[in-house]
Amino acid sequence: MTTAPLLCLCLLLITYLMGSIPTGYLAGKLLLGIDIREHGSKSTGATNVFRTLGKPAAIAVLAIDISKGVMAVTLVRAIYSGDWLPALPAAWQNWLTLGVAIAVVLGHSKSIFLKFSGGKSVATSLGVLFMLNIWLALGTLATFLTVIFFTRIVSLSSIVAAISVNGIALALQLPAPYLAFTFLAGMYVIVRHRTNIERILQGTEPKLGEKVSSVPDRKGVA
Repeated sequence: MTTAPLLCLCLLLITYLMGSIPTGYLAGKLLLGIDIREHGSKSTGATNVFRTLGKPAAIAVLAIDISKGVMAVTLVRAIYSGDWLPALPAAWQNWLTLGVAIAVVLGHSKSIFLKFSGGKSVATSLGVLFMLNIWLALGTLATFLTVIFFTRIVSLSSIVAAISVNGIALALQLPAPYLAFTFLAGMYVIVRHRTNIERILQGTEPKLGEKVSSVPDRKGVA
């Protein structure tokens, strides 16, 4: 039993480091030799990768960032379903899931490899949602897609989805740790979009497909 807290701390560290893998930054370095944080919206997320590096790179970054959230929750479930590590109390599982979910989201947006900068945490949070409850994830994704269909503004779609996820989670009557994640992650995503909110209110937030300033020449990038 004395090893249980240490194992939990190790899981939190591992999932934070997993989230910290700077996918968008690495894509910029590998494809154009640039620091993507110096271009477009300065974010390492898939939206800025799309505007800066193009669609194929954005799809790859999006898929990997989503997989971070998936793998974090999967790791906890693997430990509880096997006997290859010291057993953890069953009552801890949902709370440990909450812990690793928060750790991987923080890692994505506050990467230790990028001096605690990063993306907006939307994709990684979605990966977690898919593992918590498929209907929760699909409902949130449907909200995002509906808003982006009518507005073409990715940031606004993310903000609305971050708000709606709490109502969907309550309607599904999910466990308290899952409700805690939707609230904390939703609030965090909104806070991470505070500069976008200012631009939305000013009417200057770029829409999907629009070029933004400080985007390098992508000639030759597939």
